[in-house]
Amino acid sequence: MNGTTGTTSTTDTTGPGTTPRVLVVGSGPTGLLLAGDLATAGVPVTVLEKRPHKISNLSRAFVLHARTLEQLDARGLADDLEAVGQPLDRLRLFGRLTIDLGALPSRFNHLLVLPQYEVEKVLERRAVEAGVDFRYETELTGLAQDADGVTVEARGPGGRTESLRAAYVVGADGMRSAVRDEIGLPFPGRSVIRSVVLADVRLAEKPPTLLTVNAVGDAFAFLAPFGDGYYRVIGWHRGRNVPDREPLDLAEVKEITRLALGRDFGMHDARWMSRFHSDERQAPAYRVGRIFLAGDAAHVHTPAGGQGMNTGLQDAANLSWKLAAVVTGHAAPELLDSYQAERHPVGRAVLRSSGGIVRLAMAKRPWTLAARAALTTFLDAVGPARRKAAGQITGIGYRYPAPRGAHRLTGTRVPDVALADGGRLYEALRGGRFVLITPEPYEGGREERLAVVRWASDRRTTVLVRPDGYVAWAADSTDVVRIEAAVNENVGGHGAFVAA
Repeated sequence: MNGTTGTTSTTDTTGPGTTPRVLVVGSGPTGLLLAGDLATAGVPVTVLEKRPHKISNLSRAFVLHARTLEQLDARGLADDLEAVGQPLDRLRLFGRLTIDLGALPSRFNHLLVLPQYEVEKVLERRAVEAGVDFRYETELTGLAQDADGVTVEARGPGGRTESLRAAYVVGADGMRSAVRDEIGLPFPGRSVIRSVVLADVRLAEKPPTLLTVNAVGDAFAFLAPFGDGYYRVIGWHRGRNVPDREPLDLAEVKEITRLALGRDFGMHDARWMSRFHSDERQAPAYRVGRIFLAGDAAHVHTPAGGQGMNTGLQDAANLSWKLAAVVTGHAAPELLDSYQAERHPVGRAVLRSSGGIVRLAMAKRPWTLAARAALTTFLDAVGPARRKAAGQITGIGYRYPAPRGAHRLTGTRVPDVALADGGRLYEALRGGRFVLITPEPYEGGREERLAVVRWASDRRTTVLVRPDGYVAWAADSTDVVRIEAAVNENVGGHGAFVAA
């Protein structure tokens, strides 16, 4: 490849003797997890990123939830992040409601406070080690798909243009997705909060809690530590509705914080300040032919509950194993239809829950204040409702649709159960394989794509777990014929789920 300005080159990534390549646009957390998964599965991957190669510390996300940590554990990455993050075992909402995360049915019965760039560093290292081809300072300028693949036009450093050929393309390029624009998908929704202020500051006084958040009257503020002596401040004032480009000074950040939290903790030495607006939007489709959307390119939410980055990472975990199975010839292309069926409803639910938290937190009129008080009282008193809310926020409560007649477990998330050999399920999931958990020994072959393990307990259910930790098939028996049929259909065939 030469770097002469205006030079055009063509790269055929699906030529004779090569595995069809997936091209990922965007190297944020969603794109990095997806690319790393595919490369680990032996699929050649190219990532286009219009920014220079530099992981920014200007990220907005600060929380990893239990379901995301489980997905990272299945890749051997969670322990590294746990070592640098700070666990928090409870959430406080509306100043009165406490959600105890210590009761979550997960190895990660907490949320992990750490900035997004720490997550990106771990995911990028894994992707590089797996052989992902990164093209920085390279911007997508056009897309055209046909029955056999996608032609991508890109402009790189020095204005060099290039045409790449891929079997599939994934747009993980954020709210202003060029991929989404190129395929003509709308992004309906609206701005919910305007003129949100961001600042990275030092504090003279240490806040009393790890995450400090509150809303009083017209003001809202959130404080979270970077771990390097600086804190991220996110604030909003209902009466200060100005364009994102309006200059911001530390005095305004301090004033909003004092109104919402009662004091500004002696903020000083701001190293960065900015404004942004928070939108609620969702693409009507996450797939158009051979092109997919994931993360913020598919959905954006308010920051409430810290669900944005987590939802994107879970999109990637859902899509990656399916793309790998199809590209390597282990599954039919119809498997890819399940990405839309499974992840679009989750994105819609996150929009509702995060939006609801923001609206209740900023309630001002008497009837909205009364509704918030009633909801808080209800959740405080009713354990199942409180657990359901915790399941939604942390991601462990979602299940995927299953075919009529399927076993009751089909589509559910499997917790990190103990295995007879002394290991754990999420260790067995490493490598992107299916895992068959049986009460009795089973010899089924397909070792390259299937791990067979036994329950540590006396449980009699047979469960086939997908690479993303959800039940593909289950039966309350050890019928070898049925097990073989389920394995052949799911591990070596067409199914996302198969009825028991």
